[in-house]
Amino acid sequence: MQQPSVGRVVHYVAYGTPGGEFPARVCRAAVVSQVHEEGERIGVVVLNPTGLFFNVDIPHDEQDKAGGTWHWPEGSPAAKV
Repeated sequence: MQQPSVGRVVHYVAYGTPGGEFPARVCRAAVVSQVHEEGERIGVVVLNPTGLFFNVDIPHDEQDKAGGTWHWPEGSPAAKV
């Protein structure tokens, strides 16, 4: 499996908002800004239509793609596990 590195583009899965203004489990483009030593958790800058979102500790989830996780973009060689 490919490892994330700073500057790569990944997908961040949004949590959504309680009132539904922003739906849950929507994929957003994100740029890797930090890679933790184990390589599965990363920091990202998420590119939202309304602005940027920063988070320093996002877990990897290629299977369920739960809210608050990252995965490789569909169709990329890295996504084929």
